[in-house]
Amino acid sequence: MFDNLSDKILGTLKKVRGQGRISEKNIEDAIKEIRLSLLEADVNFKVVKSFIDSVKAKALGADVIDSVSPGQQFTKIVQDELTQVLGGEAVALDFKNSQPGQPSVIFLVGLQGTGKTTTAAKLALYLRQKHGKKPGLLPVDIYRPAAIEQLKTLAKQNNLPVFPSDPSRKPQELLESAKKWAKEEMIEVLLVDTAGRLQIDEELMSELKDLKQIWTPSEILLVADAMLGQQAVNVAEGFNKSLGLSGLILTKVDGDARGGAALSIRQATGVPIKFLGVGEKVGNLEVFHPDRLASRILDMGDVVTLVERAQEVIDEKDAKATAKKMARNEFTVEDFLKQIQMMKKLGGFESIMGMMPGMGQMMKGLKNMAPPEKEIKKIEAIIHSMTLKERHNHKLLNGSRRKRIAMGSGTEVSDVNKFIRQFEESRKMMSKLMKMGMGKGGFPGMGRGFPF
Repeated sequence: MFDNLSDKILGTLKKVRGQGRISEKNIEDAIKEIRLSLLEADVNFKVVKSFIDSVKAKALGADVIDSVSPGQQFTKIVQDELTQVLGGEAVALDFKNSQPGQPSVIFLVGLQGTGKTTTAAKLALYLRQKHGKKPGLLPVDIYRPAAIEQLKTLAKQNNLPVFPSDPSRKPQELLESAKKWAKEEMIEVLLVDTAGRLQIDEELMSELKDLKQIWTPSEILLVADAMLGQQAVNVAEGFNKSLGLSGLILTKVDGDARGGAALSIRQATGVPIKFLGVGEKVGNLEVFHPDRLASRILDMGDVVTLVERAQEVIDEKDAKATAKKMARNEFTVEDFLKQIQMMKKLGGFESIMGMMPGMGQMMKGLKNMAPPEKEIKKIEAIIHSMTLKERHNHKLLNGSRRKRIAMGSGTEVSDVNKFIRQFEESRKMMSKLMKMGMGKGGFPGMGRGFPF
């Protein structure tokens, strides 16, 4: 989402790092460039002014520490101020029950097309996996029966309880009826997927206020489209004024958004961003950490999130067994395939590299080469065309076998040869690294079964 903004800010910081000292002149030049970059990213002009004023005041008033270069200190000031603009720290969900014996209720509100229904399923899955809660889903968008059916389908696919909403009934009636159902099903957190509109109108707000009177929610979360930029801020202000929002979920942050919504919305509304929707799959929901996002924008990486993802998808026992195989140079093509599948669960090669310090810019420098994800798909096709015996012992791959694999995978024999050669080189390298003990520390996840 922040690719263009990140490139421009990093270019500016690079110029400052090249200076021997921080002066009013070079800071003024850098600040002008950053201001322009933020405005081009559709950041609210009031937020830009506040951010720039704060950076300038701190940069010119800072005493340079002996062990830190002026450029590094200026970068740290920019990072700290970005973190503050984004909210300072993560804000957790509130599970308090408004009525004894009843589940806590979370309303998901927003305009049509923001991904509200999918987000309801994502949040339910998050509550079950991360907090051990039993979630329930209640669709009340009677104006779009397809949305009700969509939520029921997502619930069935992920084994989530869903109320059998009838689109012929009013949303208020559905919410009232869901009280008994939630108690019988022993639901702990009820997620209400409310109706959306193409724009904010009085009828929509009146309906949401009615629902709020029937069952007081512990959270009212606005699902906002990051692609809308400044418009998303206006939508958030409108909903907050009428309902009193407790949090925001920004969706489509993996798309080609300029980043203005994320950098403006907290400062402009005072409402914290609680989650980011980072993909279309039900598992693609991230807790929003302002400091981590600020680090990503400045290409300082986000190793903490990477390690958290790794802990979720990597089995410790399998990882130790894989590390031993690597150390003994017994790592097989079948093991490699498992590593590729694991990497996909972590978000893919480019996503992982983007979380490593300095790797974001390096990846952009390699964009003229074949895309890593495309190469990985080719490798998968090659491996899937091998027999299980060949995957466990690639030494069996003579000329005729390689020709058969190339035909089966839709590739050339040269592609098969290249993969086997790279696999053997990687295997030797990993064996050496493991014997040196690097699998215990240096790279996040190494020894947990990463394929690099």
